[in-house]
Amino acid sequence: MPGLSVPIDVLADALAVAANKKVAVDWSQPSGDDGKHYQDAFPTAEHMHVPEPMCYFWAPSTNKYHVDQCKKVGKQFKDFSNAMVKGFKSAVDLWRVKVKVQNIKVNAGIALGTPGCINGPSIESDIKNLSLPAASGNEQKWRDAVAAGLAKQWKSWADNVMIPGLPWYPAMICFPGPMAPPMPNIPVPMMACPSPMMADMTPPQLESAMCDAFKGKSLDDPDDQFKNLIAKPIATGVGMAFLAWLPTQMIMNVMGKGQVPSFAPPYVPVGPVVMGDNIAIPGHIAA
Repeated sequence: MPGLSVPIDVLADALAVAANKKVAVDWSQPSGDDGKHYQDAFPTAEHMHVPEPMCYFWAPSTNKYHVDQCKKVGKQFKDFSNAMVKGFKSAVDLWRVKVKVQNIKVNAGIALGTPGCINGPSIESDIKNLSLPAASGNEQKWRDAVAAGLAKQWKSWADNVMIPGLPWYPAMICFPGPMAPPMPNIPVPMMACPSPMMADMTPPQLESAMCDAFKGKSLDDPDDQFKNLIAKPIATGVGMAFLAWLPTQMIMNVMGKGQVPSFAPPYVPVGPVVMGDNIAIPGHIAA
């Protein structure tokens, strides 16, 4: 199955544009004598430039220098946001390959897993390395804040996923032998395995986590540019992509096994697996 297939970058771009941030800040059109001087200061052509569509910043006028400034600064913000989204999606794909289902208990074909049964690493370093690995200065701090916030929320959800008694192994309900050999589970969507920390992957919580990480780096954001142009748009896109991913991502090839203590041929030729377990190897949600 594919990873996060929802176009997070497109959603983030649309929300960033909707934030209606302007450059230059607090600029107002001159009037009276000042307005006449302003009009005379530039050729007519420089007063009639067209703002760039889907730019992260709105120009307060059609003056060439306002429009050019918005294009330049807006492109920097947009490239940063898109790079972080790309890094996050790639990090999740790597996480899917590394994840393993562990410590489940199988009784009569029913699999039960407590929080921690989905075991995978933090994605923070992968987000950094797969987005802007050469970032420096404030860009590096912004990157680290986004990566830390997203990784924290993802791990909080994943570490608390449970397997709530699913009929994964029907052959183990009545197995004709003293021990059931390793056999794959019936594939189920990730949606079937709840997590009490599911709310951590909602847009408000994702945004809050990124903003908290940003504040922890002692960075100033007087115009809320990080919050409104980076954190909120990315959080909304990631939250929607996550919800669309849960029902499509399958958990499969979890090899369960276990003993059949009631097996006593010829009088009891079959019996249920009791206190079985599984082979914990990576790749259970890689497909």
